[in-house]
Amino acid sequence: MNAVEEFRQFNRFFTKEIGLLDKHLLASDYTLAEGRVLYELAKNGEQTAADLGRSLAMDKAHLSRIVARFCKRKLIRIRINPAHGKQRLIALATAGEKAFAALDLGSQQQIEGLIAPLSATARAQLVESMRHIHTILDVAAPRPRDVTYRDLCPGDIGWIIHRQMVLYHEEYGWDWTYEGLVCDILSKFVAHFDADRDAAWVAEHNGAIAGSIFLVKGDEEGAAKLRLLYVEPSARGLGIGRELVARCIEEARRKKYRQLKLWTNDILVSARRIYEAAGFRLIDEERHRSFGHDLVGQTWMLDL
Repeated sequence: MNAVEEFRQFNRFFTKEIGLLDKHLLASDYTLAEGRVLYELAKNGEQTAADLGRSLAMDKAHLSRIVARFCKRKLIRIRINPAHGKQRLIALATAGEKAFAALDLGSQQQIEGLIAPLSATARAQLVESMRHIHTILDVAAPRPRDVTYRDLCPGDIGWIIHRQMVLYHEEYGWDWTYEGLVCDILSKFVAHFDADRDAAWVAEHNGAIAGSIFLVKGDEEGAAKLRLLYVEPSARGLGIGRELVARCIEEARRKKYRQLKLWTNDILVSARRIYEAAGFRLIDEERHRSFGHDLVGQTWMLDL
């Protein structure tokens, strides 16, 4: 089944599951479009009809008919904008607020009923999948302020191994032996973790993991290693890679390391630019056959 048909099949399933194909919303006397207008006014307050239309991507004539019906039922109040005499501002009246509250409660109870049979694990997977779909399909430009950084949590290590393998396979064609390398690096990180010498950061964007980086004790006295920097494609352009590297450098200095080293491959152009901008210098190159490809490995170093 191709992507378009899969999408349509899921859409048919979901709209039927939550009753969007019914004539009225949540057994009320409001249509789906009317419910959307009530929701927009309840959540974002007083606004013009033009603002409503843009927010809801709704046809002007259709919206005008809904506003007229709401006026007749005294669900909304309309006043002239004192700052712009030709604009009319629309807001929910008391009756409209009550109507929205009833719909909101009905929606809450409906969703609670849908997820009630699910285990805690299944609920977490469902939420994560919905966030991922939202992030992929959201055409609005991602915003750096939506990014947060945190320490490792249970489940992160396995997820990072999985995502790194998937991404490097999709973007560079690397085979499963790369997954073995990542597993080896992170199993040693866990087995020999020392809070005085090691650290890790996970970036989140809109509640989903968007990247990570690890700081580990190096092989030489006074030297640390920067390991396994990666950023999800959906979150690139937000400065996450630069911020993760900056945090790694800052923590290495705080832990009194004298040098910070990293190993990468020359085809990872974006990562190399971040390292160079942060002050790392290339100290060694070597051709090697790894992950099913002929590559050029590079060692970079930063004096702290």
